[in-house]
Amino acid sequence: MTSEMASQSPNIAVIGAGPAGLMAAEVLAAGGARVTIYDAMPSAGRKFLMAGRGGLNLTHSEPLDRFMTRYGAAADRLARVIDALTPDVLRTWAHDLGEETFTGSSGRVFPKSFKASPLLRAWLRRLDVAGVTLNLRHRWIGWDGEGNLKFETAGGGITVEADAAVLALGGASWPRLGSDGAWTDLLAAKGVTITPLRPANSGFSVVWSPTFRERFAGEPLKTVQLRFGEHTVRGDAMITKDGIEGGAVYALAAPLRDAITRDGSAQLMIALRPDVADAALTAKLAAPRGKQSFSTFLRKAAGLSPVAIGLLQEAAMAEGGKLTDISRAQLASLINAVPVTLTAAAPLARAISTAGGVAFSEIDDRFMLARLPGVFVAGEMLDWEAPTGGYLLQAACATGAAAGRGVLAWLKAKA
Repeated sequence: MTSEMASQSPNIAVIGAGPAGLMAAEVLAAGGARVTIYDAMPSAGRKFLMAGRGGLNLTHSEPLDRFMTRYGAAADRLARVIDALTPDVLRTWAHDLGEETFTGSSGRVFPKSFKASPLLRAWLRRLDVAGVTLNLRHRWIGWDGEGNLKFETAGGGITVEADAAVLALGGASWPRLGSDGAWTDLLAAKGVTITPLRPANSGFSVVWSPTFRERFAGEPLKTVQLRFGEHTVRGDAMITKDGIEGGAVYALAAPLRDAITRDGSAQLMIALRPDVADAALTAKLAAPRGKQSFSTFLRKAAGLSPVAIGLLQEAAMAEGGKLTDISRAQLASLINAVPVTLTAAAPLARAISTAGGVAFSEIDDRFMLARLPGVFVAGEMLDWEAPTGGYLLQAACATGAAAGRGVLAWLKAKA
């Protein structure tokens, strides 16, 4: 592209260098726009890299109709954009960046490198080749009186005139990585409806006994089944000194959080041996105990780990009794229905992701804010949530791509 052609191309500001912003920039650059990405942090994709520490969960392999149910009330609003950037398309995109993917036993999709950093480096190289400029340590602080974007930098405040802007500033979880939710006040001041930000995919507080907390904090509950109301999920959980967290807990986080907000607490039921029926457990527990301690007997007869036995003891103590005081049939029932009272969701800053954000009623089909023509919104800033398992990154990328297409369509209509 010659300098004359470049000067005639629309100048687009993308604010936020996470997956949604990078994907918007890629679509915009491919559409012929001059793109500058601004981010407050010293490097791009910090939360993306954090997500990849345990193996980057790119998307999920389940059928698309079931996949979309993971977005709950926002599924209808996200269906169109995920149809345009499906899990298979996202896998092909990663392949084109040199990162082959594989499907794990749970159906989750990961890069074969099992890391986020190689994918991010390749992505940034592609954007650089496409002419995208990356301006780091630029904190967006709103607009001036003429509608220009205002930024704070190490050298002082600057203003930027752009033909359009894509806001992809994330939610408010893990604020030290850059997403601090400060944008909510800026948009609310412009009359944009913001659903209050809340923790999603979070752990929960439980009032453990001192003995249980000191002995079992950091211990996993493996292959358990969690139930809350009509919601059931299998997986692993982790005992913490303040409560409980882990993948299976995160999958139920939304209804648990909403119940605590409404009722002040929520009772989670944990099945420690979900594949063994009560009758079979009762028969196992009817075996002679001999000289074994009761904990050793439970470990051998019922196949329970020490932390699982401790959880049973917590439940018995909450009822003012001891495990040894209840019948074998009652104990068998308790093993697969251990009540755990959750008193609060983990703070927003410690959640994996954020619920709430810009209401979908505030944007049009191009992801443009009706109150702010030329300003588009993508990613976790929007009011949707999903469990871990690839759904978060999939929707972030899909909405980023949609916002990029929306900018191009808007500019074309204006021309």
